[in-house]
Amino acid sequence: QVQLAESGGGLVQAGGSLRLSCGASGFIFKTNTMGWYRQAPGKQRELVAIITTGGRTNYADSVKGRFTISRDNAKNTVYLQMNNLQTEDTAVYYCNTELRSSRDQGWGQGTQVTVSS
Repeated sequence: QVQLAESGGGLVQAGGSLRLSCGASGFIFKTNTMGWYRQAPGKQRELVAIITTGGRTNYADSVKGRFTISRDNAKNTVYLQMNNLQTEDTAVYYCNTELRSSRDQGWGQGTQVTVSS
């Protein structure tokens, strides 16, 4: 059974940093493109960043230059380093495989990120 466990969220002031982690199990992690997604109150879930099996990355325009996605295949973990956080980054952050996210399947509990001004 696929399990995704996001952690590392919290309350931070604007301009601060957080590092999110997502531990994965129940599938072959290293063969899957992984992504971080977020859902702000009253808004649809959106893609934040994605990393391929080969380590190529892509980011939403709103986070380019501030967020960095990485992965550790030995630990079955994907990370999201978030710097210079802004109030508009406030959301619940989720990780998922690209395939499962496209089917709107397999979402975990997420981790709350709140940025205060």
